[in-house]
Amino acid sequence: MTYFIRLATTEDIAGIAKVHVDSWRTTYKGIIRQEFLDNLTYSNREALWKRNIERGREGDTILVAVNEEEQIIGFTCGSKTQEGEYPTYDADLTAIYVFEHEQGKGIGKAMLKQLFVEFKKLNYSSSIVKVLEDNSSCRFYEAMGAKFIDSNPIQIGGEQLELLTYGWPKI
Repeated sequence: MTYFIRLATTEDIAGIAKVHVDSWRTTYKGIIRQEFLDNLTYSNREALWKRNIERGREGDTILVAVNEEEQIIGFTCGSKTQEGEYPTYDADLTAIYVFEHEQGKGIGKAMLKQLFVEFKKLNYSSSIVKVLEDNSSCRFYEAMGAKFIDSNPIQIGGEQLELLTYGWPKI
């Protein structure tokens, strides 16, 4: 399978929303309450991504992975870390999702590497990522060189879960 990675545009909103909802439903099955996952909608995520892309804040980066048929099969995004949060890290990998049937093909790895290229253009030299403790992607981040930094509780769908923070001191 051939794919390429590029910066997202407003034409990508529906595709990003589909990857986002479908990936949450597969990635977080058994981690987040099923009722919460079942209530995710494409239209709500489209509104979120429309705001994110149109906002175009300086320092925000949204990338999409696109297959030969020009369908979005994954996305990643990141921005500057929040003020005062993890002061030795300047960037935050806020999301990386790939359709379940496309995983294991190197798409996530390629998107992460390209995001780090974009971060370097913005003069970011380090990054964090936050991931739910029971999410198997923890192993992906560890394999990509991220080191465990911290753990904090988070409320999602009315339950308390544990959010792990990993970091790359040098990207």
